[in-house]
Amino acid sequence: MLERVKDSQIIRLIEQIGEHYRTNISNRFLRPVLLTLAIDKSTWDQIELLTEKMELFRYQGFHLDELYRQIAACARFVEIARSHMIPSLRTKIGAVPHGPDKILREMAASNFGSNLKVFADLLNELYVGLVTMDKEHNKTPVYSQISELYSVGRLLVGF
Repeated sequence: MLERVKDSQIIRLIEQIGEHYRTNISNRFLRPVLLTLAIDKSTWDQIELLTEKMELFRYQGFHLDELYRQIAACARFVEIARSHMIPSLRTKIGAVPHGPDKILREMAASNFGSNLKVFADLLNELYVGLVTMDKEHNKTPVYSQISELYSVGRLLVGF
């Protein structure tokens, strides 16, 4: 029975997801706009656990059910950001006074859609890898018992 995930490829992928999120999604230019999204605190907490609190779990392993819930929270974030942030991002980010970071701010806004897609693709890769591992190690896979996961693929792919 697989309860904790310690697979080095999975851990590297989680590190990559966190790095991409911090650098390209929740950077200093985009974070103020992200915080205006209608996302509840528990979802933000789950996103933070996956993208920023890696050190807490690296050595002891990740709880499989918690990873699934973190992926589901990130998938909800992707869907909300895709539908509510991308269409108006340039306007919202442009409202910030011009300064020395104007070009960097505009680049962050211009690349947000493609960076969000990369984030979603990495999450989907993590999800597929966990499901495969889950099926190999558990007679009744953990993912099949978590209702939040039923729409993860659709949310990440955008259909």
